[in-house]
Amino acid sequence: MPLLWVLRDVIGLTGTKFGCGIAQCGACTAHVDGKAVRSCVTRVGTVADRGITTIEGIGATPHGRALQNAWLSLQVPQCGYCQPGQIMSAAALLSEVGSPSDAQIDAAMAGNLCRCCTYVRIRKAIKQAAASQATAQRT
Repeated sequence: MPLLWVLRDVIGLTGTKFGCGIAQCGACTAHVDGKAVRSCVTRVGTVADRGITTIEGIGATPHGRALQNAWLSLQVPQCGYCQPGQIMSAAALLSEVGSPSDAQIDAAMAGNLCRCCTYVRIRKAIKQAAASQATAQRT
């Protein structure tokens, strides 16, 4: 059984979305031990003893909270369907790269599709979140 179905149908965490079902769109992105994975193709048996974080819990992390705040302040979403996956991929990026370049953002976010084409705002929000994290670490 895919992790996505366990999250949505068994546990009731419906923030993680079903998009394509073949790991191409990123709507189903969740974290397994802090790494972004496509939950639609991740078998639940392979992650049984590992830490899983969804969009519902990402705000409890510093990167997730900073990203959610940036998403709101910049009004990133239009329809919003892909945004949980976008935020989850961005949080994984910021946990590895404190101040990512445009190329690093593009590489990390390449597998997350947005039909509304909010990519410019997504990049701006990631940079804003990174800057707010850098400021918080200095104080």
